[in-house]
Amino acid sequence: MEAEEKIAKLQEIIDGSDNIVFFGGAGVSTESGIPDFRSVDGLYNQEYDYPPETIISHSFFLRRPEEFYRFYRNRMIYPNAEPNITHKVLAELEKKGKLKAVITQNIDGLHQLAGSQEVIELHGSVLRNYCMNCGKFHVLSDIMTGEEIPKCECGGVIKPDVVLYEEQLDEVAIEKTIKYIEEADTLIVAGTSLSVYPAAGFIRAFKGRNLVLINKSSTSYDSDADLLIQAGLGQVLGKIRV
Repeated sequence: MEAEEKIAKLQEIIDGSDNIVFFGGAGVSTESGIPDFRSVDGLYNQEYDYPPETIISHSFFLRRPEEFYRFYRNRMIYPNAEPNITHKVLAELEKKGKLKAVITQNIDGLHQLAGSQEVIELHGSVLRNYCMNCGKFHVLSDIMTGEEIPKCECGGVIKPDVVLYEEQLDEVAIEKTIKYIEEADTLIVAGTSLSVYPAAGFIRAFKGRNLVLINKSSTSYDSDADLLIQAGLGQVLGKIRV
C-alpha cells in the first residue's frame, strides 16, 4: 500500500471512530525542535562527562544536583518550543469528541499548549517543579534563573516533576492509561520506538478494532498493527481532515 493510500485509510479509520486514544513519544515533538533522545542527533549521542541516562537518574540528581541541572537546562528544557501540526490536529480531534485522551511520554507540555484537555503525562512535565523540603510548587522560570542548584525560599532543593531513571511512574497515571487504552476502539501509537518500559507495555492492553502505528523506524509492535505508516508525523497528520 502506498503512503497516500495509507493516509486515506487512516482518514477512514478516524472518520469511523468515536473513541480514539493517542499514545505518543518523542517523535511527536521533534518537529517543534525538541530532539529525540535516541535519534542519530538525539541526546544519547551527545558528548558529556557522564552518559545522559546516568545524569537523568534519581541517584545522580541526589548526588550531583549541580551537574544534573547543567545538563537539564541545556538539553531537556525548550521554553520557546511551539505546538506543531500533530499537537494541533489532536486537539481538534478532541474538540470534535473523537479523541478521548492523549497519553504522552513527553515532558514538554506542548499538547496542553495546543489545546488538548485530557493529557496523561506518563513521565511528568518540565512545567511543574516542587521543593523537596516543603513541597512548594515552583514554575519553570524558578529553575531557569538564579543559582546553579535552584533553591526554595525555605532552603530546600527544587526538583522537576519529571520521572527520572530509577523512579516509578505515577500509579494514577498508569491506571488511567490502561483504562483509556482498554476502552478505545482505535489506538494511534506514534513517534515512539516503543522501547521504553513500562510505558511501551501498556499497548498490550488494547482490545479495540484499529491499532495504528506511525513511526519513522521499525518497532517491535509493527506486526501487530492494523495500519503501519513509516513516515514523519507531520507528513501524515498534516493531511488529516478534522
